[in-house]
Amino acid sequence: MAVLARGEDYFGKEGFPVAVRRVRTEPDGGPSHLHDVTEVDHFHDFCELVLVLSGRGRHVLEGQSFPVSAGNVLVVQGSQVHAFRERDGLVLVNVMYDPERLPLPEGLLRRLPGYSALFKLEPSFRTAHRFSSRLDLGREDLGVAEVLAERLAKEEQGKDPGHEALRLGLLVELMGFLSRRYGESEAGESRALLRMGRLISTLEQQYAEPWTVAALARMAGLSRTNFLRTFRQATGQSPIGFLIGLRVESAKRLLRQSDRSMTAIAHDCGFGDSNYFARKFREATGRTPTEFRRRPLE
Repeated sequence: MAVLARGEDYFGKEGFPVAVRRVRTEPDGGPSHLHDVTEVDHFHDFCELVLVLSGRGRHVLEGQSFPVSAGNVLVVQGSQVHAFRERDGLVLVNVMYDPERLPLPEGLLRRLPGYSALFKLEPSFRTAHRFSSRLDLGREDLGVAEVLAERLAKEEQGKDPGHEALRLGLLVELMGFLSRRYGESEAGESRALLRMGRLISTLEQQYAEPWTVAALARMAGLSRTNFLRTFRQATGQSPIGFLIGLRVESAKRLLRQSDRSMTAIAHDCGFGDSNYFARKFREATGRTPTEFRRRPLE
């Protein structure tokens, strides 16, 4: 039976939810750190970014086994049951973080096509792709990622004033670096995930366009059914729900910063008319656009 690796064991009950642990294959098979469950089937109530620094072994994920070696990068989402077995000199760096408790700049990160592909899509499609959609880093890039993780660990250990801001910044830098490297991947399965990542990035930039599900599915190179399933896995929302969220956020900015009419704002944000705009805005915020303009900070 899989065990739950609890975030509070790594972050502390009220601690900042970013932690780094280095895992070595010890000669006696012993743990590398307190609460080391590397070889035990386990799942998390947080997310984990794994850098394979050296050695080799097998990653068992949801009952399927894949070989891992130096340069592999894995993102493990909280509910995924996994373990590392048959470790031969395997050295890992585990960067653990709780996205539910961190102010990650998701909107900005998703402008990197590789971010959605690596951090949202690849973990869900790893078994279907037999790990062929993974990120592999060369020696130089692996060194850069390791240095960022070491700096993050140093801030965690020192806890000097402002360490939370620096840890968040280093985590975002590491995510951005790996996302860019994933965006350069040539593997067929990776390219398919990147198409979806680019589509999400396009929607972030061009949310006011009159998008349809059919047009978006064509852009992604997927059938309508596969597209809808894949998009929800990537964002947690339907394509139309995602678009409406982007449009509402844009409308909120215009309501705070301008005196444009409701009709003009609805048009600029991609809503068909002011009545539809008002209805969707209220569904999302609990207030009408007029009420929001009067009290934008409530």
